[in-house]
Amino acid sequence: MFPKPKSVLLPNTYAFESEPMVKATGFREYDARWLFQKEINLMGIQALGMGLGALIAELGVKQEIVTGHDFRGYSASIKYALISGLMAAGCKVHDIGLAVTPMAYFAQFDLDVPCCAMVTASHNDNGWTGVKMGANRPLTFGPDEMTRLKEIVLGAEFKNKAGGSYQFHENYPARYIADLTSRPKLNRKLKVVAACGNGTAGAFAPQVLEAIGCEVIPLDTELDHTFPKYNPNPEDMEMLHAIRDAVLQHKADVGLGFDGDGDRCGVVDNTGEEIFADKVGVMLARDMSAIHKDAQFVVDVKSTGLFVTDPVLQKQGAKVAYWKTGHSYMKRRTHEMGALAGLEKSGHFFFNKPYGRGYDDGLVSAIAICDMLDRAPGKSMADLKDALPKTWSSPTMSPHCADEVKYGVIDAVVKHFEGLQSKGAKIGGQSIRDLVTVNGVRVTVEDGSWGLVRASSNKPELVVVVESPVSEQRMHDMFEMVNSVLRTHPEVGEYNQKI
Repeated sequence: MFPKPKSVLLPNTYAFESEPMVKATGFREYDARWLFQKEINLMGIQALGMGLGALIAELGVKQEIVTGHDFRGYSASIKYALISGLMAAGCKVHDIGLAVTPMAYFAQFDLDVPCCAMVTASHNDNGWTGVKMGANRPLTFGPDEMTRLKEIVLGAEFKNKAGGSYQFHENYPARYIADLTSRPKLNRKLKVVAACGNGTAGAFAPQVLEAIGCEVIPLDTELDHTFPKYNPNPEDMEMLHAIRDAVLQHKADVGLGFDGDGDRCGVVDNTGEEIFADKVGVMLARDMSAIHKDAQFVVDVKSTGLFVTDPVLQKQGAKVAYWKTGHSYMKRRTHEMGALAGLEKSGHFFFNKPYGRGYDDGLVSAIAICDMLDRAPGKSMADLKDALPKTWSSPTMSPHCADEVKYGVIDAVVKHFEGLQSKGAKIGGQSIRDLVTVNGVRVTVEDGSWGLVRASSNKPELVVVVESPVSEQRMHDMFEMVNSVLRTHPEVGEYNQKI
């Protein structure tokens, strides 16, 4: 018997070392995230492994799984606790060692293994840990699987059995890198800043970019799990500004920034201006739809309205569908629709053939950006960006809101805007043109300006994004409108950043 997990245990006690602790809120919509030692302990991770092994068997999938870990001071120990649980459940475990998350996804195909469990806190601050899981490549778990996993783990519904085994794959990154770089070199000599924020991607990104023909300027590519400069998150302005400074100093063609587990890529153009990932997505969609007739794309509700209004995409016959934010939702929808690519504002891009295998990989995104520049030899990254119709967009802004209440707040906000729309009420003197409620609420008014509010899927936060095709002032107006609604809810706290 294995004990039923407790939600709270005091550190530095007998109980903390002898019983599993797993806080229920760590089971998110499509992956798992906890504060290590505060919300989960190593026995709790072991319980997670047992539960995941039981769920895989319940799903009728072969109990064979790839695992790897990101570069945090505690990630290896968490992975080994997870492996012990998986093996106890009867799984054959393939360990690829230190890895970026997409390397684990690649290994599912390369090793012909159905399941994966990647130990990573992604771009979260140090102290966080988590697991990205899947049992049907290239997809990762969604809410149904995560809900069932939560039930199994918290209820100790383990089905442990003999037959588990372990195999370590030595020098596995070489296989992943060879897969990415076995292709013709770029015709254009590009000078590229590769920024990794001292995260896991630093071990791989520079050599991949060099192998395809880039001149690489490494920025914070030395592995250091204390993250001495800033968190490796290419949505945060601190990292983007560091990339900007390096681009200007070295007169680079483009700056590419990778997040903590390497599945996202942020972009700074040759003038040092950051390009939000949804605008990069429009640029890539233009490039790809010029080659592939009637190209289908999926984009998330946080993304720019240009995906449906851009005249170039319209002329090239591109079709675009908006969908729920979240790498698992987007990956699944892109797969179901057979879309050429799924493009998310956070920088998770999902390329299907001929570009990729359907999962999110920051290095595949970086290669696609370099190929786009290669196909536009007379144009700079800034030229391609400036060719887009002008809009004023905010970064992703996140006010604190506890996991236990954030979904209730969002339900109330959705009802508020639905009520305004049904009454024909105006916002800032303009009628509501449409509401998209597949994921929180996206409110668009007559002039095309819009604001989005949704619950973060992996942190105790809400997510706010605003955009206007009219003016910077209208973007600020939309933010004030959205924020005034949020301020009626005392559970909503301070923002991590504001426009």
